[in-house]
Amino acid sequence: MGFSASKDLLATYRLQLGPDLPFEKVCDLLPYFRDLGITHLYLSPCLKATAGSTHGYDVVDPAEVNPHLGGREGFERLCGAAAEIGVGLVLDIVPNHMAAAGRQNPWWWGVLANGRHSGHAAFFDIRWDHPDPSLRGKVLLPVLGDEITRCLASRQIQLRRRGAEICVAYFEHEFPLSARSLRELLQAAPRASSNRVLTRFAETLQADTPQGGAASAGGRPPPDRTLTNLSAMDDAAAAALDAAITALNADPVRLERILDLQYYRLAFWRHANRELNYRRFFDIHQLAGVSVEREEVFAATHELILRWVNEGRIDGLRVDHPDGLRDPTSYLKRLRTAAGRAWIVVEKILEPGESLAPEWPVDGTTGYDFLNRVSGLFVDSRSEQLLSDFYGEFTGQSTDYQEVVHAKKLLVLGRLFGSELSHLADLLEESRRRYPGPAVLGREDARRVLAELIACFPVYRTYIRPDTGSVGARDQAVVGEALTTAMHRQPDIGRDAWRLIEDALLLKHTGQAESEFVLRFQQLTGPVMAKGAEDTSFYCFNRMICLNEVGGNPGEFGTAPDAFHAFCGRIQAEWPQTMLASATHDTKRGEDTRLRIGLLSEVPQRWVAAVRRWSHMNARFRRGGFPDANTEYFFYQALAGAWPIGCDRLGSAMLKAAKEAKVHTSWTDPDPAFEEALRAFVVEVLGHADFTTDLAAFLEPLAWPAVVASLSQTLIKCTAPGVPDIYQGSELWDLNLMDPDNRRPVDFELRRRLLTEIDTLPVSEILDRHAEGLPKLFLLQRVLSARRRFAEAFGRKGDYRPLAAEGERSGHLVAYMRGGQAVTLAPRRVVDLNGDWRNTVVELPAGTWKNVFSGERFSSGPQELARMLECFPVALLVRKGGIP
Repeated sequence: MGFSASKDLLATYRLQLGPDLPFEKVCDLLPYFRDLGITHLYLSPCLKATAGSTHGYDVVDPAEVNPHLGGREGFERLCGAAAEIGVGLVLDIVPNHMAAAGRQNPWWWGVLANGRHSGHAAFFDIRWDHPDPSLRGKVLLPVLGDEITRCLASRQIQLRRRGAEICVAYFEHEFPLSARSLRELLQAAPRASSNRVLTRFAETLQADTPQGGAASAGGRPPPDRTLTNLSAMDDAAAAALDAAITALNADPVRLERILDLQYYRLAFWRHANRELNYRRFFDIHQLAGVSVEREEVFAATHELILRWVNEGRIDGLRVDHPDGLRDPTSYLKRLRTAAGRAWIVVEKILEPGESLAPEWPVDGTTGYDFLNRVSGLFVDSRSEQLLSDFYGEFTGQSTDYQEVVHAKKLLVLGRLFGSELSHLADLLEESRRRYPGPAVLGREDARRVLAELIACFPVYRTYIRPDTGSVGARDQAVVGEALTTAMHRQPDIGRDAWRLIEDALLLKHTGQAESEFVLRFQQLTGPVMAKGAEDTSFYCFNRMICLNEVGGNPGEFGTAPDAFHAFCGRIQAEWPQTMLASATHDTKRGEDTRLRIGLLSEVPQRWVAAVRRWSHMNARFRRGGFPDANTEYFFYQALAGAWPIGCDRLGSAMLKAAKEAKVHTSWTDPDPAFEEALRAFVVEVLGHADFTTDLAAFLEPLAWPAVVASLSQTLIKCTAPGVPDIYQGSELWDLNLMDPDNRRPVDFELRRRLLTEIDTLPVSEILDRHAEGLPKLFLLQRVLSARRRFAEAFGRKGDYRPLAAEGERSGHLVAYMRGGQAVTLAPRRVVDLNGDWRNTVVELPAGTWKNVFSGERFSSGPQELARMLECFPVALLVRKGGIP
């Protein structure tokens, strides 16, 4: 498997573009990336996004480059400079959604102005035939801070004229006026009949819907009609119009009638999760789902991106959130056809035991599957029972992760996805009427059955295709497993009700309603998994938070070396150019923060005693019982991972974690008392010298093991099958917490200076300066250089062969050979090891081997690990004959 024809794609470096890192600054940094050994920069989305966007995933115009990054000219300069220095570019793209950002998005603005008659109406996944009459033919806009009647009564909603344009205004939000409502406004204007300009314009407006509609033969929609072109107004006309607007703004009843004539319905923001009638990204109604499965939509949203690919400016694409698409398989096939041999990886979150769909014409995933397996190597599974028992005792929380995630998926379904669940229930009822049987399923019962089934889904989604009648064996097994689990949990629901859903999902019943049901069901299970697990359970189930990572299962405690080797063997055989990640812009913790927390599993008795001691010591700082024990336990682990850290960073991260947990506070229903108690607790604990002294003393023996673990993980990432990705800044110690902490500006000047220094320093001094991160930077430069020299050994044709260590400490090593040319030796469980390998040896294959870190040479046959790792804590050995 794999499609990329780019032989020099050996290592990527992820950059979060933004106001602090525009194209111009990236150009200046290109020599640094080249000297580090990076072959390709992996850029966050750079198409035009909402003003002030810090991430670029809220695209408003896919035909333009983000002007805040430097626009087209800046991008062209970057492409030219990168090509000149020999660094390629990979681009993150967002096919699933666009920002519903008013006039900033001309497509969305046209839909609001013209409704389903807009030339871009089909570009968005909108339910125009909503069963609620007040929403039929309209788009719900949940932007108000209160019910609309109160907003009108308090004059918060007003008409506003700006030059020749009239719009509806609500604080900073603006919305267009439809032609039919503008006609009503002009007819109501005082002295309008005596003003020829206004009279003539009113007569030209259609009484009903504006012109527009289907796309032209060329695939481009007709432009949306300009509704308020009153540029010919004279002073008298302007005065008449202003008078009409003033009168309407003073009359909430008449203004409400004008609002009723719009192709949207303004609503209290709390109505979004119950009534929203367009697909969105997860529960974010500001990001509207795009119907990219339509050929004209694909063409319009990908034209600029594919031009860059076909011109050779872009070598690869990272596809954001493919599981949100209506038909990911068809989309990826269309993208592959259009992008040729470009490197394509997908942000597909694979649950443990799940594999990437072999029919997807891509090179692999963005690396979360690798991240969780490699992180697990540094968690000591022997401590699982002790730490589970203590977690349950200290917090009073469940130690059964599957029960927690099931409950949280039901929670988010009820709180966040009510409108999507209602749509599925409507489609199921339509199917029941088409295929009558013994099942009698009321609307609320249907919602309950669907919610239970979705909560029991073991993966993010299936990929059943009603258009082809295709139900793969894997998908059939997933649906069967979910149904069996759901029926066991809800024994009072009759078998006929489950059979109705099963027949629809597995295409035993077919038709338009059934097809729509299957497609929308599959688009909902992913968001529910993401919000229920990643964004809720991961902040509630705090047994060992380094395991709470996207694509991971916190219920599994560590990765055995044999399981890791088996995983790497499958990757080499099936997806040899997949991306390998250890940190991303979405990870919950920095890669070194995660490893430091994992070290606690190696000192479980010390950890348990310390937590008991700290909790007693800090009891005085709790207010009204807050924070609760589960939050406090999360806090101590975060400290162990990120220390030293200040109140601002840690306080912000703790508040976000509490809001995501949705237990005592949340984003939508904040509890000021809890949040203030949590803030004060963080400040007072970190200001308590006795505690911080005790914390530092506890962590001091773990400092060097953390260095060794980080070097091991980084070495494995750079030598395992796949393409390693370095998240910005993580070439030094990455002690970040969840975003936005991990998206802070990176000090590249420091990294440039240190990279220059390491060429002149002996290895011993590099190790002495480990607090600065020098060993990690040194390792990356040496290993990436070796990857370039031995590209075939690390590429798609290079095999992967585990090497077995023998001796008392053999379980502390991960060892393997790539392509017969390179051997990786990476220690694990290093606290117990304490640098003492005793009689442990590894047998090197035939040849003479050179350690790229120390320069030492070793012959074939059994070699003592203590000697091979004497000068540097990890080793990469390469065949001497392959070195220039």
